[in-house]
Amino acid sequence: MIVKAALCQTRTPATAAGGLAHVAPLVRQAAAEGATLILTPEGTNFLQRDRSLLDAQLTRPEDDVCVLGLRALASQLGVWIVIGSALVKRPDGQAANREFVIAPDGMVVATYDKLHMFDVDLPTGETARESALYTPGDKAVVVEAAGARLGLTICYDVRFPALHRALAVAGAQIITVPAAFTRPTGAAHWEILLRARAIETGSFVLAAAQGGHHEDGRGTYGRTLAVAPWGEILGKLDHDEPGVLLVDLDLDAVKAARAAIPALANARPFTGP
Repeated sequence: MIVKAALCQTRTPATAAGGLAHVAPLVRQAAAEGATLILTPEGTNFLQRDRSLLDAQLTRPEDDVCVLGLRALASQLGVWIVIGSALVKRPDGQAANREFVIAPDGMVVATYDKLHMFDVDLPTGETARESALYTPGDKAVVVEAAGARLGLTICYDVRFPALHRALAVAGAQIITVPAAFTRPTGAAHWEILLRARAIETGSFVLAAAQGGHHEDGRGTYGRTLAVAPWGEILGKLDHDEPGVLLVDLDLDAVKAARAAIPALANARPFTGP
C-alpha cells in the first residue's frame, strides 16, 4: 500500500490565530497536491518560551483556535492531519505539549503528550528548561491512520531509542517526529538521529520541522525530513523557510526492512551491568 504524505515546514508565530493563518495555506497546498496524510511541526498553534506569555495564550484543546481550525480543514479537505503538537491547557491547569491525530471527519482519534522534556545547557551557551513550561506525558501511543499504524513522538523524544523501539514492537510502520529543533543541535544531530531511528526500527520516520527566527526570539533549524525504513532519505527541505514536502510511503518497505534485519525480533533480555 502507498500512503501519500505531506510534511509542512512552518515558522509559527506567537498566537494561535497567527499559527492557524500561517499553517492553513500549507495544509491546503498539501491536499491539493494529493496528500492524504498531512503532518505539521511541534508548536503548530503558537511558539512562546516566556512562561507568563505562554500562560496567557494557553487554552483547552477544545477551545484552541488553531486546533479547531485544523479539525475543520481535515473535514473540509477529507484528509488525515497530524498536528505535530499544540501547546494546550490540561484539565489540571498545567500546560501540555500535545500531538493530535485528526481523522477526515474532523474528529480527534488520538493524542500524545511529549514524554521527554528538553532541559539542556548547550556548549553555545543556549539553555532550555522545558520542564518549567510543560507537564510531561507518561504514555506511548500507536494509532491507525491513513491506512497505516503511526507511532507518535515529539522533537527531543528522538534522542530516546527505547521509545521508538517500543512503538515499532507495538506495530508502528510510521513514526512521527515533529520538531522545533534548535539551530546548533539541528546542524549537529538532526539528520543522524532521524536516520538512526528509522534504521533501528525498520520504520518510516517523518519529521516536520519549524524553521527560521520566530516572534518569541528563538531560532529553529528547519530541514524537514522523511526517512525510509532502510535509512535512505526520501525527501528533504534543505532550508528553514516554510514549505511542503511530499513523499510516497510504500508500506511494504517496512516489512522488507524488518525481514532483512530482524533487530526487533532478535533483541534479548539481559542483566547488569
